Amino acid sequence: MTIRTNPYEVALEAYLRDLKIPYLAIDEQRRSLYGAGSLKNVDFVVSPPEGEGSFLVDVKGRKFPSGRQNRYWKNWATTDDLDSLAHWQRLMGPRFSGLLVFAYQVAGEVSPLPTSLLYPFRGEIYGFVGIRLDLYTAWSKTISPKWKTVAVPTATFRQLAQPLAALLLGEPAALPNEPTPALQTA
Repeated sequence: MTIRTNPYEVALEAYLRDLKIPYLAIDEQRRSLYGAGSLKNVDFVVSPPEGEGSFLVDVKGRKFPSGRQNRYWKNWATTDDLDSLAHWQRLMGPRFSGLLVFAYQVAGEVSPLPTSLLYPFRGEIYGFVGIRLDLYTAWSKTISPKWKTVAVPTATFRQLAQPLAALLLGEPAALPNEPTPALQTA
């Protein structure tokens, strides 16, 4: 049984259940051994009922906005995240696609998605944004060699990423041009 303590992953799991999207939650307590090394496990395997394949999902929890300077669209990941997800994609075969899901917890007056696509959960509000691994990898730039982190430039990220609901339900949609007003929690 998977015990989830990461609030972003718990929120995404509740969201998938509410949408009635089949998924498997993966035990992340130990890395999987692979060759001479190991692989970071994916967080979920998600299989949209109307889709032609499944997604291998790595969840990246971020605040929106984040930091002292209210930075929007933070989308950094580690090279280990990307390498491991790419290995899993190759191991699982062509019916599986790597997907980074940025679970943005709305922390201010604006949100990453229109109100209709936000998800209130346990007194917080989340906006789930997905980007395919191949697109993220192709456009990512190193932000810290020391920490082995990369990110996609904000304008490019906003063009390539989609609301998660659009990816899962097969309804293509773009992210809004600007952050939108956020829901207020009770």
